[in-house]
Amino acid sequence: MTKRKLLSKRQKRQLIYAGTSLVLAGSIWLGQRYGLIKKIDTTKKDTPSTIQQNQPGLYSVKSFEDGDTITVDMSGNTERIRMIGVDTPETQDPRVPVQCFGKAASEFTKTLIGNQPVRLEADPTNTNRDRYNRLLRYVYLPDGRLVNAEIIGQGYGFAYVLFPFEKMDEFKNLEKQAREQNLGLWGSCQINQNGNKKTTNSAQ
Repeated sequence: MTKRKLLSKRQKRQLIYAGTSLVLAGSIWLGQRYGLIKKIDTTKKDTPSTIQQNQPGLYSVKSFEDGDTITVDMSGNTERIRMIGVDTPETQDPRVPVQCFGKAASEFTKTLIGNQPVRLEADPTNTNRDRYNRLLRYVYLPDGRLVNAEIIGQGYGFAYVLFPFEKMDEFKNLEKQAREQNLGLWGSCQINQNGNKKTTNSAQ
């Protein structure tokens, strides 16, 4: 008799749970149907504008010095940013003539970034500034693309491996792929190498 009562209590409890679940499900359905509850769209993806809004530390670019150096406005302070791990042919160095593909690299970086703000990221294995007091940074676009990598991968610059940085292997692989496909400067310039430093011939 005790067992029957126990089973009866369990059955009642199960019926109560089932009834409560049905009522709750029905309420949610009715609420969504008549606009009382907003239906969540799980297929919706972030647009570039929402991605940009959700990324803290975005800075406006004030000017482009060359392919691997930009100037940004950091909360009212102007900072020159030297991109980590990439070296583009020279256009501004008074000690050397303008190098092959230097102007093309500068134009590529300018076009790639355009009017977009950029996110800056330091490398824990690298120094904070170089000898010219420029901040050393990875430069990201609002859509997540890494400008440093884009320059190398599309043949507008070399992987700059004279100093350690975390993405060295990735950048060296990008350089290898660009070289094998004769992209950019690899198919247009004479490449000179002195140790780990690569340069292109004069544009004159």
